[in-house]
Amino acid sequence: MTDFPKDIYTEPEPDPDTLANLGPLAGMAGIWTGTIGLDVNPKADGPERQAFIERIELQPIDAQTNGPQLFYGLRYHTRIVKPDDVETFHDQVGYWLWEPATGAVIQTLSIPRGQAAMAVGKATTDAKTFRLQAVRGSEMNGIVSNPFLEYAFRTDSYTITVSINADDTWSYEQETVLIIPGQAEPFRHTDHNTLHKIGEPTPNPTAQAAARKQAAAQPQ
Repeated sequence: MTDFPKDIYTEPEPDPDTLANLGPLAGMAGIWTGTIGLDVNPKADGPERQAFIERIELQPIDAQTNGPQLFYGLRYHTRIVKPDDVETFHDQVGYWLWEPATGAVIQTLSIPRGQAAMAVGKATTDAKTFRLQAVRGSEMNGIVSNPFLEYAFRTDSYTITVSINADDTWSYEQETVLIIPGQAEPFRHTDHNTLHKIGEPTPNPTAQAAARKQAAAQPQ
């Protein structure tokens, strides 16, 4: 059991500059694209290997508090298409969060197929790789699905490993373990991609306000 403080109400004073406080998530801030993605997903006649192209935007949010708990983070939206196709293959939104006091890294995710999850891991401030996991049935890093997905493609776990690369790219490998009726073994649905930056992040609102205030105070 984690040792939580007796005072659950008093909030800390956060740094207004989220980009300076993202810890291991710092290398992910911005707008990115990846053209070498590969998805291995289940079909009636066996696994299908599908190449994909991804665009993901990760923008800093103002610091968030739960009483004494303090998070810095990124709001994200990823859209994935098949090569030479405009139809969305996968759409996902959520947050990446960093808790400096504990080293916790959290990813929340939601997809428009009626599914949401929260994956949790640990990392040091300067970590270049970290792993998060969500598990069906957990009350702290769980997975919830609509009734059809729970019946036909039950998600038992979701694991993502992120690597911040020396060439200013970042990569991920993820595995989603599915239980499918009629299959003797769990199906390991995998995805991986490497992302290249195409746009810088926009500072969070509090940081923008602080910068404007500082600029106005400068002698003309």
